[in-house]
Amino acid sequence: MTFDLTRFYQACNPNKTLDQSKAEDRQYYIDFSEVRGAEIIREFKRTIALLSPEIPTCQLFTGHIGCGKSTELLRLKAELEDSGFHVVYFESSQSLDLADIDITDILLAIAREVSQSLEAAEIKLKPGYFQNLFTEIAELLQTPLDIGFEAELSVGIGKITAKTKDSPKLRSQLRQYLEPRTNGILESINQELLIPATEKLKKRGKTGLVVIIDNLDR
Repeated sequence: MTFDLTRFYQACNPNKTLDQSKAEDRQYYIDFSEVRGAEIIREFKRTIALLSPEIPTCQLFTGHIGCGKSTELLRLKAELEDSGFHVVYFESSQSLDLADIDITDILLAIAREVSQSLEAAEIKLKPGYFQNLFTEIAELLQTPLDIGFEAELSVGIGKITAKTKDSPKLRSQLRQYLEPRTNGILESINQELLIPATEKLKKRGKTGLVVIIDNLDR
């Protein structure tokens, strides 16, 4: 393949993320593990796939903006998928308003993105906790949300988010209501979403489920 200097410079733009699943991007990738002092992504993959494949882990990856975190996380995604994992990757800056954010916003975004990815794989889960929560939220906001019991989890959360997005008053009401229920939401995500999803994925021959959240440091 002919080396294209202009495209190479464009690929060096710190705002551009290289996706290892794309052949064009792979040719521009440079492994900086030697100067970074460690192969961080290999360590992450080793922890997930080898040291703790059956026990959930939470790993934090930080660094300066533009240092290549997103590129490395997409590399991790590609390698985990090659190892048989179902990987849910999303950028928090695309799913959340980072100028106005609360812990419950993050939890709902995780639930929405995971359920949406599972639904695309024809795995539909309807956590009972969230079904009841949707009904209570509709009553709280005093507005019809048209979320039936058969509605997908991602649809329900999406409608709630859309309803409160442009109304600081409704958003404040929702957060005040959800704050004391943070532990319940977290428990539901773990017990009614992630664990059942992992079991269903394994029955389909997958190794497990991994969720990667990018740009949360912003």
